[in-house]
Amino acid sequence: MLLDLHVKNLALIERAEISFEEGLNILTGETGAGKSIIIGSVNMALGGKVPKDIIRQGAEYAYVELIFRVTEPEKIALLQAMDVELPEDGTLIISKKIMPSRSVSKINDMTVTAAKLKEITSLLIDIHGQHEHQSLLYKSKHLQILDAYAKSRTNPIKNTIAQTYRSYQELQERIKSLSMDRESRLREADFCRFEIEELENADLREGEEEELTVLYRKFQHGQKIMEGLSAADRALSSESISVALKEVDRVAEFDEALGPIRDQLYDADSIIRDIIHDVSSYIDSFSFDEEEYERIGERLDVIHGLQAKYGDDISDIMVQLEEKRKRLEELENHDMILAELESELAETERMLEAQSQELSTVRQEAAGVLVDRIRQGLEDLNFIDVRFDMKFEKLDHYTSGGYDEAEFLISTNPGEPVRPLGMVASGGELSRIMLAIKAVLADTDEIPTLIFDEIDTGISGRTAQKVSEKLSYIGKSHQVICITHLPQIAAMADAHYEIVKSAVDGRTTTTIRQLDYEQMIQELARLLGGAEITDAVYDNAREMKELAKR
Repeated sequence: MLLDLHVKNLALIERAEISFEEGLNILTGETGAGKSIIIGSVNMALGGKVPKDIIRQGAEYAYVELIFRVTEPEKIALLQAMDVELPEDGTLIISKKIMPSRSVSKINDMTVTAAKLKEITSLLIDIHGQHEHQSLLYKSKHLQILDAYAKSRTNPIKNTIAQTYRSYQELQERIKSLSMDRESRLREADFCRFEIEELENADLREGEEEELTVLYRKFQHGQKIMEGLSAADRALSSESISVALKEVDRVAEFDEALGPIRDQLYDADSIIRDIIHDVSSYIDSFSFDEEEYERIGERLDVIHGLQAKYGDDISDIMVQLEEKRKRLEELENHDMILAELESELAETERMLEAQSQELSTVRQEAAGVLVDRIRQGLEDLNFIDVRFDMKFEKLDHYTSGGYDEAEFLISTNPGEPVRPLGMVASGGELSRIMLAIKAVLADTDEIPTLIFDEIDTGISGRTAQKVSEKLSYIGKSHQVICITHLPQIAAMADAHYEIVKSAVDGRTTTTIRQLDYEQMIQELARLLGGAEITDAVYDNAREMKELAKR
């Protein structure tokens, strides 16, 4: 459940805080007051796209925070599996700081990626945007809805199909790689042998390049090394420390305070003598071997040439060598391997066919129940004599989700045949169809919070009343947050919030407040009335609220 929403410096909102309640939460306000910004802020916090120039003018950043409470053991277990730890009270805080150059999302103070954020929040909230019902015009959405409704039965089969389909695709790719004429196959085999021989003859070993590079660099700069060490040897042999030691030692007996200085000079003299010895030893042992220098250079050229052809480092090259050996084996045993792969592909295809058939059977059984429930929901939403069905077709190819293509069909007029939604339903009808679907899914859906952004598009009168009852019904088992312009829907609110745009100190600002019972009636009167709100309008608003309450 979504407990609180905090918004700061977002578009017209300087600061806003909303504490949501269980049941049906309604947001109303004049057109342009900023209602869409509220839903937009939630969307952004959940990982949605951040529009340009969304930060309030004059502010350095915008900030959105959502506070949820998660109490269901199943959801807590799923969140823990995603490495989300919850305190004992189940509080989960999602925040997004939006800056001009980047945005940062956190869950309980842990920074998360957008993909991780969407995965986690998909368990908690579902937003039905203003134009989401348009997705019903696409057949792929219909199959998604069916699978969501029957997910306890379809998901296990779909997971199995996805694994089989991956194997199916891999086998097809391997067979394709072997499908060539004899001349091309022999030519590739010869080239593989050449590359394998080149790599095997190189006899590469891990770490060799680094070792040779160090030696090569030493030989390459041998003259500079010797010049530098000789100069260092002359400087160290200047006897300056020894002279200083003798002078301090000579006068140390006259002042005890000079004792520590003399001791330090003794140490320095000893250290310098050791260094002189080491430098001399290095100079005496250093020898430049022209043949060794050339051998190392040639070996490095070989290694670098192979890296340019086969990989950036020796481990990559060794992987390439193993792959080329496997490829050569395939080419040399082409007919036998191809026959084995084709046999394996045929068996995998039989498995894929059986699994897809099983999934299709489950889907069609579930579709019969789903379309009947959607039809009942549509009747509740003032579709008279509506017919609703789902048509299945078999694709001519397999997918990771089986071979089904399914489409919702509807007839809203008696005597008319069922047709695809896009050919029959208007925008307002699509909106109601989506609401009916959401209501059906709500009974099996484990997402606790549903947000509807202007679900009332294109409806009025009795239909609006039916929509309000459907939203109230969903609100009995879910937390529902809904933006609306219609008094019939607003009257059903368990909690009602007014969004107001005003000018403060020369700046336009959007504010939000939760209404008490009398304020709800005043807001209903505003939605009902025109330029002037009369006593009759107030009486009508009060009656509407009382009827909704009953």
